[in-house]
Amino acid sequence: MNQRNKLKILNDPIYGFITIPNERIFDIIEHPYFQRLRRISQMGISYLVYPGAHHTRFHHALGCMHLMRKSLDVLRFKGVEISKDEEEALLIAILLHDIGHGPFSHAMEHSIVNGVSHEWISLQFMEKMNSDFNQSLTLAIQIFKGEYPRKFFKQLIASQLDVDRLDYLKRDSFYTGVAEGNINSERLIAMLNVVEDELVVEQKGIYSVEKFLVARRLMYWQVYLHKTSLGAEQLLIRVLKRAKYLSSTGVKLQASKALSYFLTHEITQENFTEEILNQFSKLDDYDIVSAMKEWVEVEDFVLRNLCQMVIDRDLLKVKLKKKPISEKKKESYLKNIIEKYNISEEEASYFVFTGKVTNLAYNANLENINILHKNGKIKDVAKASDQLNLDALSKPVVKYYICYPKQKD
Repeated sequence: MNQRNKLKILNDPIYGFITIPNERIFDIIEHPYFQRLRRISQMGISYLVYPGAHHTRFHHALGCMHLMRKSLDVLRFKGVEISKDEEEALLIAILLHDIGHGPFSHAMEHSIVNGVSHEWISLQFMEKMNSDFNQSLTLAIQIFKGEYPRKFFKQLIASQLDVDRLDYLKRDSFYTGVAEGNINSERLIAMLNVVEDELVVEQKGIYSVEKFLVARRLMYWQVYLHKTSLGAEQLLIRVLKRAKYLSSTGVKLQASKALSYFLTHEITQENFTEEILNQFSKLDDYDIVSAMKEWVEVEDFVLRNLCQMVIDRDLLKVKLKKKPISEKKKESYLKNIIEKYNISEEEASYFVFTGKVTNLAYNANLENINILHKNGKIKDVAKASDQLNLDALSKPVVKYYICYPKQKD
């Protein structure tokens, strides 16, 4: 067998050339679990609103690895000691941080597995890969779980100013064409430092942090919580819930082996075995889309229509309000549907439902983004900033929505 060239260079539309730093990381990227991320969209079903948003978790993970390398170079330059082993572990941890995402990113968690988060599944994948790679991922797993003594390592992977957010805001803004999300990740990374084992941003970088937080808020309203995307994702969740319900009553639905497994088994964190992990690793966006294409012809009124809506992009109407939707309003829409299609209230509730979304750009109750002043003092960004809007950004904004079918003549 030929020795493969494992020091490859990839071309990324956001950062230009990304180099794979060593052979072990190349082998991790080549692993089937990681290659599966090519078939998981980064933004779920948002491409129904933003046609360009077809980029994948694979893209994002490589971008994160690239930014992590840059961050470590900056910190080393400023005198922070990071060993070669620690560097490799950080690169592996950020590369694998999203490996547990299911099809269309979040839809799976709310429908066909029961209370099993993607973070927890990521950890199961990492543990399994650790045994495949001769226990060489142990340090990466320790950092990912926040068990390594150096606190800023975990902050680079998961905090309010982490490498993950620096990549996805810039990447999602690029692929959706929403310019408001375009942050200056280079500048933010150049301003990073470590004081007493905590990640800080030097004072000169405060405006870049402000821009980052404002961009995050705008991206949430304009993209992630866009009402049409929201309605479409809710439809997808209901497609899977209905399919699971029908399977539990003995209805045989055409689906891939992996999807059928999850439709016919009750999966919880307690019974999540290696066999289930193996089935999960075979599941991606394609299973769901091809199943929906089959299900547009099933007998069940609810499943048939939900799938048709997603496939043909004939979505529900979504209204966003500042106040909770009245029960009376919801009841009147339900009544219309029940009478029009002669279906039960339970069936109608798949098409008429309410919910709420929260947008919080900066959570002052979590770990702060700390600004390092020239005199050595450290202040939370909301207090250090002369912009009043940062204070406003740290208050949650809640909006309420109702979804219902469009009235057709």
